[in-house]
Amino acid sequence: MTTNTFLTSLISVVADLSTHMPPEQRYQRLLQHLRQTFPCDASALLKLEGRHLAPLAVSGLSEDTLGRRFVIDEHPRLARILASNQAVRFAADSDLPDPYDGLIEAEDSRLLVHDCMGVTLFIDGEPWGVLTLDALSAGTFDGIDPVQFNAFISLTAASVKAVGLISSLEQRVSYVTRTLNRQNAGHNLIGESEGMRALRNEISIVAPSELAVLIMGETGVGKELVAQRIHLESTRADQVMVYVNCAALPESIAESELFGHSKGAFSGAVSERAGKFELADGGTIFLDEIGELPLSIQAKLLRTLQNGDIQRVGSDRQIKVNVRVIAATNRDLQQEVANGLFRSDLYHRLAVYPMHVPPLRERGKDVLLLAGAFLEKNQQHLGVKKLRLDAGAKKALQDYRWPGNVRELEHLLSRAALKAATRGNRQSGIVTLSAAYLDIAPDSPEGSGNALADVSITSAPPMDFKGAVDEFQRRLVQQQIALHQGNRAAAARALGLDRGNFHRLLKRLAI
Repeated sequence: MTTNTFLTSLISVVADLSTHMPPEQRYQRLLQHLRQTFPCDASALLKLEGRHLAPLAVSGLSEDTLGRRFVIDEHPRLARILASNQAVRFAADSDLPDPYDGLIEAEDSRLLVHDCMGVTLFIDGEPWGVLTLDALSAGTFDGIDPVQFNAFISLTAASVKAVGLISSLEQRVSYVTRTLNRQNAGHNLIGESEGMRALRNEISIVAPSELAVLIMGETGVGKELVAQRIHLESTRADQVMVYVNCAALPESIAESELFGHSKGAFSGAVSERAGKFELADGGTIFLDEIGELPLSIQAKLLRTLQNGDIQRVGSDRQIKVNVRVIAATNRDLQQEVANGLFRSDLYHRLAVYPMHVPPLRERGKDVLLLAGAFLEKNQQHLGVKKLRLDAGAKKALQDYRWPGNVRELEHLLSRAALKAATRGNRQSGIVTLSAAYLDIAPDSPEGSGNALADVSITSAPPMDFKGAVDEFQRRLVQQQIALHQGNRAAAARALGLDRGNFHRLLKRLAI
C-alpha cells in the first residue's frame, strides 16, 4: 500500500471521529476502513466482557456471528491475542482452531481460515477488546506494514473511546456494573431491533428506582430475563432475587409459600418457615405469571405492597419487609380486571411502571442474532467445533411467525443441532444446519400465530381418520405444554379449552 493511500484511509477514520453516528454504525465504518486498508475476507470488533468476547461489529462474517459469545477459555487464538500487547499472527498450519471457521460469508462458507491475525485494543492501559482479521488464502497478510497497522490500531482505539464504552473500564464505574460485566454476561438481552433498543432504554430508566414493574408479553418472549436485568441494574443487585411461579402455587399453600407459616399453623407445619417475601427482604421478588394468583391471595399481596408488612400463616405478628416487586404476565390484566378475575387495586399497585416485551415475529433480524447465541451454546454442549446456518435455514427462521417466541427458537435449534451433528454431516468439524433440520414450514401463513404452523400430519397408510386426528391433537397438545414449560393451565388457555375439558383430553390421549 502506498503512503498516500494509507494516509487517505487514516483521514477517513479521523473524519468519522468528528461525525455523529450511532455506536454500531461507527464500529461498522471502522471495519470498512480496515478492510479497505488491509484487504481480508473478514474482520470483527469484539468487546471484552468478563471471560468472553462479544462481537460489536462484523464484516464478511455471517450475521448470526453478532449473537454469539466467544468464551476465551474455549478459543485459544483469542486467548493468545488477549495475552499479548502486540499484533499476533497465526501460521497457516497452526493447529489452533479459528473461532470464525465456517462463519465467513464466501461462496463456500465451509472453507477454513488460513491466515489470521488479531490485536488487543487497549484504552487507558486496560484491555478493552479485540480486533481480528481473517483470510481464506494463506499469505494474505504477508505484505502488511507493521508501522501502518499499529497507526491504524491506535486510531481504532481512539474511536472506540470516543463512543463512550470506555466507561465500563474506568474507576468511577459502579460496583453493580462491574459485577454485571464480570459475572452476569449470560443475562444479556440480545437484539438490535427498534423494539429491543426501546426495551433496554426502559430498563435503564426504571432499574435504579424502587418502582414496582409489571412486565407484559407473550409466552416465551423472555420476561424473566427482563426481570433479571432490572434487578442486576438496580441498587439491590448485590442482594438476592427470589423467583415465584404464581401459576404453580395451589391456592391451599399459596399464602404459606409467599408469607411463611408458624409451627402448628396447619397439619404438616412441624416448624416455622419463612416465606418468599421474607427471603427477598432487602432484595427483589419476581412474581411470574401473576395473573394466575387466586383472588383470595391477591388481597393479602395487596396489603404487603401497601404497607410492607407480612403475616405468617398461624401468627398474629407483623413482619416488616423491604422488597422491590417485579411481576410478569402473558395475560391482559386490564381485561382480567374487567372480568372480575383480577383485583383492580392490585393491578394498579403492580403496574406502576408497565413494560412490554415485543414478540419475536416483530423483531426482524434479531432472530439471526439469537440463533447465533443458541448455536454457540449448543456447539459447546455437543462438542462440535462450529454450528452454522445455511442461507435456506436463515430465510426459514426469518419467515416463520414464532408462536412460542424466543423459547421456541431455542428449543427448535437445540433439536436441529442434535439431529444435524452426526458424524456424516461433519466436515472439518463444521456442522451446517439446513432448513430441513428446523421442523418449520417455510411458507407459514403471514397471519398465523398459533402452533398449527409447526404441526404436520403424516398421511402414511395405513391410518384411519380417527387415529390421524388423535395423533394431530396429541402433537398439538404436547407442543403447547412444552412451549409453556409444563404449565398445563397456560397450555389449556392457549388452546381455548377450559381446564376440565383439557384434563379429560389429556386422559383420552394418554398424555
